[in-house]
Amino acid sequence: MSVVPADFETTAIRVGSPQHKQLLSQFFIDTHREYDPEKIDWPPLSAEELRRLTGLPFWQEAVVTENVTSNTVTAAAALESDPQLKRAIAMQGFEEQRHARLLAALAAHYRIPLEFPAPYAPRDLEDDFLFAGFGECFDSFFAFGLFALARDSGLFPAALVEVFEPVMEEEVRHILFFVNWVKARRAELPWWRRAAFRLRCGRIILKQVASRVKTARSLGGGARKSSENFTLTAHRDIGTPMTLHGLLATCLRENDRRMGHYDARLARPRLVPSIARVLYRLLPARL
Repeated sequence: MSVVPADFETTAIRVGSPQHKQLLSQFFIDTHREYDPEKIDWPPLSAEELRRLTGLPFWQEAVVTENVTSNTVTAAAALESDPQLKRAIAMQGFEEQRHARLLAALAAHYRIPLEFPAPYAPRDLEDDFLFAGFGECFDSFFAFGLFALARDSGLFPAALVEVFEPVMEEEVRHILFFVNWVKARRAELPWWRRAAFRLRCGRIILKQVASRVKTARSLGGGARKSSENFTLTAHRDIGTPMTLHGLLATCLRENDRRMGHYDARLARPRLVPSIARVLYRLLPARL
């Protein structure tokens, strides 16, 4: 794995430059990890552990999300003319599809009833890729914290939690790649088109924020969770007592820890961690 500590002194790289694109594609390709979901040796579970696993209500939402994301990202490779960036996006599409395969293997082994939808067909390659990428920035931030809760709580066997560690690392790489790709994409546009691209990204981000706000307002109301933001409510399903204040602290800590493993010259996602830090400071610890 190509790793540079976050505090390492490095020469700045201009976003969108050939050096930035090379760093971006090479980082992603070099950190790809091989594993086969169909060959995983799933650990045996006790009756209580199996009940707890199969009782989690977000598996179907996860399958729907992975279906949309994997097909969107795979198709988005066509957006790139740069051979290495094209290869990196195609590799990300493969990894997203592997997440879907992992869920299918999990469901088959532990007999979790799931419905697998037909492959999603992107309508607009760039818009759909931007929507999926910004959505992943939201969901991954919370997923890092939820994974830490599941890992540290002991509710599930360590061997089962470890199966999903590569997925967490792939999510870090995916959002790192995405935020840098967006910056590079904007930088290569003529100056008069950059403002429109910013507005387009802003509109998509606002749609993602609105979706999360809607879910947050429905907490406790029994509303069905959206497949786009089930990570916001999953901490209750894991069964670990946790306030929103505590969840935000865990997510921030895990986000910083995982991001710190990668080259400091790559831009980090800022929006979601910044919002979380503000909320963490404003919310009383009891909430």
